[in-house]
Amino acid sequence: MRRALAVVAVLLCVAGGFALFVHATQPAWWLRLWYPLNYRSAVVGYARQDQLDPALLAAVIYRESRFHSDARSDAGAVGLMQLLPDTAEGIAIHTGGTRFDPATDLLNPDLNIRYGAWYLRHLINHYSAYPNSVDLALAAYNAGQSNVDSWIEGTPNGQPVRIRFEETRDYVDAVRHLQDVYRKAYGAELGGG
Repeated sequence: MRRALAVVAVLLCVAGGFALFVHATQPAWWLRLWYPLNYRSAVVGYARQDQLDPALLAAVIYRESRFHSDARSDAGAVGLMQLLPDTAEGIAIHTGGTRFDPATDLLNPDLNIRYGAWYLRHLINHYSAYPNSVDLALAAYNAGQSNVDSWIEGTPNGQPVRIRFEETRDYVDAVRHLQDVYRKAYGAELGGG
């Protein structure tokens, strides 16, 4: 009986050590268990179309909806990239759409990713004069372009623009961390090494 308990204890120690090692090193296969990459072809395709890092686009989707295409927020944002219907309607007009149905179109994963990628590229271009244009674009994606524009107006020339909302700073940090996670987990599938 003691021998069996000793064997079980040793096996538990080995399993625990292995689990700690895997958690600490986070190999790609481990990350894939926790961070899905659904709709991979749409993510990669629209990222390329809009000259975005596919890992960044995947990170935004994960942070916004955890890849749940039917996600809805209390603020009224819909779908994978949590777009507001008014924002999506504006994107539809800018991208040549002639019909837009907010009740159904934003639940279409392909369309939601296409619109979200276009919008993210639009925001990055809008803030391209600043060295942290991607962070400012992510802040605008989260807190709204008018907030980020007011932070810029209140920043002396030559000074870095400070993201004023703690929740938005946390959002930007989370997306940037997730971007690294997606690069590590899916590098080759996202067009990386």
